[in-house]
Amino acid sequence: MNKDFARQQMIAQQVRAWDVLDSNVLNGLSELQRELFVPHGFEALAFADTEIPIGHDQKMMTPTIEGRVLQALELAGAESVLEIGTGSGFLSACLAKLAARVTSIDIYEDFLQTAGDRLANCDIQNVTLQQMDATKELPVEKFDAIAVTGSLQVLDERLMHALNPGGRLFVVVGDAPAMSALQITRTGDSEWQNETLFETNLAPLVNGAQPPKFLF
Repeated sequence: MNKDFARQQMIAQQVRAWDVLDSNVLNGLSELQRELFVPHGFEALAFADTEIPIGHDQKMMTPTIEGRVLQALELAGAESVLEIGTGSGFLSACLAKLAARVTSIDIYEDFLQTAGDRLANCDIQNVTLQQMDATKELPVEKFDAIAVTGSLQVLDERLMHALNPGGRLFVVVGDAPAMSALQITRTGDSEWQNETLFETNLAPLVNGAQPPKFLF
């Protein structure tokens, strides 16, 4: 398989075809070797528009969804980003290419270890990995952008409050088979703008198929 050709075909025929036109996003996808972030034995599927199993009943998002997530965050290069659900580490790598600093959290320690090794092998140094269940706690700081890589049955308003003014949140909310992918922008101290980008069906975040448990 000619990997460079397959990568460019993925971008042209899948990602761009689904209205991902941000040149920074497309360039980032072109530069990163997605095949290095898939489990052993799945390299041939690295550029296919399919979810790839990564363990713990979790799957990588398709390239088209990854592209839409990155485009929705509208990153300009100076932002701090929170990623909820590290998974394979590929989206973490993409975010690191587009922003100044990324904090990525996951409930599974082995995901974090594997993702950390992959990021290091790609010489990506601006990602901090933390083991954390986002339905129970979040990092204390606020962020310019937040990407949630699994769906939530109910929108967790803590995510909205974790944004800096002007910050953007990408999250998929609802029940299968028709969930809504949302871009939520914090426009003021107590004001947010909500836009539905598209309908999709994304596997739930671990513990995300139920309202989050608030701890006080």
